[in-house]
Formats: sequence, structure tokens, C-alpha cells
Amino acid sequence: MSPEARPRPRLPVKQLLLVLGGVATAYAAALLFWGERPQASLSFLWSWTGLQAAGLCLLNYALRGLRWRLWMAHYGRYFGMLQGLRLYLAGYAFTPTPGNVGEAVRGLMLARQPLSAGQSLAIFGAERLADLLCLLLLCLPAVAWGLGQGALRTAPPWLPGLLAAGALAALGLLAVMIRFRLALLRRFAWLEGAWRCLALRPWAWFGLTLAAWAAQGVAVWLICRDMNVSLEVLLATGFYAAAMVAGALSALPAGLGGTEAVLTGLLVAYSATPGQALSITVLTRLLTLWLAVAIGLVALLYSAAIRKEISFR
Repeated sequence: MSPEARPRPRLPVKQLLLVLGGVATAYAAALLFWGERPQASLSFLWSWTGLQAAGLCLLNYALRGLRWRLWMAHYGRYFGMLQGLRLYLAGYAFTPTPGNVGEAVRGLMLARQPLSAGQSLAIFGAERLADLLCLLLLCLPAVAWGLGQGALRTAPPWLPGLLAAGALAALGLLAVMIRFRLALLRRFAWLEGAWRCLALRPWAWFGLTLAAWAAQGVAVWLICRDMNVSLEVLLATGFYAAAMVAGALSALPAGLGGTEAVLTGLLVAYSATPGQALSITVLTRLLTLWLAVAIGLVALLYSAAIRKEISFR
């Protein structure tokens, strides 16, 4: 099938607007009714510390964009630095989808030389596996804290069970992939492509991925410090990583609900008040998730309408 004949992804504008409206309403209600000083919390976003946190989140996007360019080059698609980053950011418009699978359309949207569905899924699979590996590594300080301090005994009653279920699910998924790896590779061509992407310059993508998620962990630490929660930077990063893994395992759009619940619960277990924990969680998600979605929408519209580098037909 020629590139022109391949089906193009459709932009789910109505669904995206519904998700954005629902999330905005939920966040606003949470801050107003349970947050710690709602107006003061939101003022963090345009403070100097807030700008630093936002800059670290932008660094996360840039480093993962470099990783995407590396894997796109593997399939013969070469982009300049700014063009590649813009096309990568455009994919964030599709992040509020179950399991973030909407991001898999990045390669399919290209107006010239789009990837095949298998190639686009291969890069998406490599991205998710790389993210999961590095997030699990960044979880280790939080795991050590929980085991060493017995802190989970003071956590909300649902949190230990949720974390245990998440750990078992991750271990089970890993065991299945190892046990049936050959059958899976034969059955899903894109999975074999993902492994080939990961085999390409592994230290490059590993360093980019680890640095990217660590940068957002430092952003969470800055938010905690501004909200008067004295959390070490490694532990703040570990809490954020654990929440991200929980959200990914939930397979909900952008991890909504699961990520917020785990991060809030961990902060409360550490010593934050429920109001502080909720405010930190809302600010964290605004900067680490919804800032990316907003930038992605701008990049998508600019790339499609002005640069003509993206097509939906």
C-alpha cells in the first residue's frame, strides 16, 4: 500500500474537549474543596519556582523528543532538531487516551513519508518500555523509604493494596513477556520492531529517558518545597515515578485517577496534610501532563495548518 493510500488518523476533537473539560472541573473542585489555599497554590504556576519547574518539564519533553528522532532515523525518517521536536510534541495532543496509545499516531500523521502502522507501533512500544524501565529504577528510593520506615502502615488503607496490586501486575506482565517472548514476537510484528529499536544505541536512549524523568522528579520536589513539604529530591522523584507507574498500569487515559490517587496517598503517608498533598498533586499534573497536552495541540495545529507537515486525510 502506498503512503498516500494508508489510512490517516482522525483528530478526536470532541473526545479531547470532553476529557479536558472533565479534568479541569475535577481539578478545580478538588482544589476548592480540599486543597491547601487554592489561590496561593495556583499562583505557584507563575512564580519563579513554578517557572523553574515548568522548565524542567520542558526539558523532559525535549529529551524524549531526541529519543524519538533517534528511532525515527532507524526507519529512514530524518528531521532537523526543531522540526523533529515539533513533530514529537504534536503527538502529545493525543496523550489523554487509554494507556497513552493515541501517541502511537505520531509517525502516521506525517504528510510526507509516513510510517507504516507496524513501524509507528514499534516506536511507541519502545517508548513505553523505555519509560517503564527508567520509572521503575526511579521508584527505588520510594520503595526503600516505605520498607525502611514502615511508612505504608500509616498510609490510607487502600494505598498498600493498590501498590501491591500494581507490583504484582508489573511482575506478572514481565513474566509473561519472558515466558512467551518468541510467540509474542511472532504474533506481534510491532513488538519485534520495538525490541530492535531498543537494541539501537541502548545507552543513548537509556540516558535520555532516565534524565528526562529525573527532571520531572526534580520539578515535583520544587513543588513540594514551595508547599512546605520537606521531601528529599530522590524521594520526591521516587514518589512521582511510583505514581506514574501506577497510572500506566491502570490503562486509563493519561493515567487519570490512578496517578493522582497514588501520589496523594504517598505524600500523606510521608507527613503532608491532605490539603497539601492534593495541591501538590494537582500542580504536578498541570505541569507534567497538561502543559504537554497544551503544547502538543499548538504544535499539532501549527504543523498541520501552517507547515503542512502533518495530514489527517
